[in-house]
Amino acid sequence: METRLFCIVLSLLFPLLANGETSQEKDATVRDSRPESVLDPRIERRRITDAEIDTENFEAGIYTGLISIEDFGTQPVLGLRLNYHLSEDVFFEAMLGRAKADETSFETLNAGVQLLTDEEREFTYYQAAVGYNLLPGEAFLTRNRAFNNSLYVLGGAGMTDFAGDEHFTLSLGIGYRLLINDFTAIRVDMKDHLFNLDVLGDDKLTHNLELSAGVSLFF
Repeated sequence: METRLFCIVLSLLFPLLANGETSQEKDATVRDSRPESVLDPRIERRRITDAEIDTENFEAGIYTGLISIEDFGTQPVLGLRLNYHLSEDVFFEAMLGRAKADETSFETLNAGVQLLTDEEREFTYYQAAVGYNLLPGEAFLTRNRAFNNSLYVLGGAGMTDFAGDEHFTLSLGIGYRLLINDFTAIRVDMKDHLFNLDVLGDDKLTHNLELSAGVSLFF
């Protein structure tokens, strides 16, 4: 009797055990047949330090370069500037620059002829201008370091004290600003100072080209 009961239980359990082993074998076969993924979902992100303008809107700086005074040669120029940034695109600038004119070709060819005294050769301008940032962006000078920069245009007016008189002056220019950190910037500017001058006997519009570079601080 016991032997018969054992045989009946065994006959009922055998199909269940066989089905379980078959399912496990199928799962293992499916896992082994899956191809390995060729794309790694893990993304390595770079840390970039971005230099930005400080929260203050004022910028003050000093610059130096060369100015070509029409008919009076190319001379060193030194100047100061003060800016107010109205927005990210528009800023106002006040400038004060000084240089000293050389002799004209007429004076050089005619020994002893002096068209201007030493004091009258002092070339001083003070102007106010409006600037507009045309191409603000970033410059990646190293792998993990980005510097804000911008290409801008300038237009303004003021006075130039030269040849014993003050001359109304228009100025047009273009410049480039590179921010080293959140309060220091390097600038390169090229400008043309336009005013009428009649030292050589003919009242004419003169173009006085200036190329300068400088450093400024935001505060």
